[in-house]
Amino acid sequence: MNRVTASHEEGLGARHLRRILRLYLAAWGMDDLYDSASLALTELIANVVRHCPGRRATVLILRLPQERGVRVEVTDTSSCPPLSTAVDALAEGGRGVVIVEAVTDRWGWVPLAERPGKTVWFECDAKAD
Repeated sequence: MNRVTASHEEGLGARHLRRILRLYLAAWGMDDLYDSASLALTELIANVVRHCPGRRATVLILRLPQERGVRVEVTDTSSCPPLSTAVDALAEGGRGVVIVEAVTDRWGWVPLAERPGKTVWFECDAKAD
């Protein structure tokens, strides 16, 4: 289990987190998951930057049991659920959930019980050899 607390003010944005993700995936022999996992991670971090006061989140990168793949969790301080809000084809935002759903094998979210906020997670399965 690998936990990274990221704050936009600290310069730990999506680019830095993608580098960390790449290092873990390479160490685990799961380089083939990088494109989809990094795109999904970028979308979740963009939501934090856009919608969360303080622009702060905790990112957890987990190797699934039996090396089945990777799970990434992003916990923030907003209780609002992730929604697809794009109704206009020319809208600049609102497609993050659709993108995460398209590039991952599973995703979801859970509200935090002990404080305001939520954890949004996704999983990418390792490809069979």
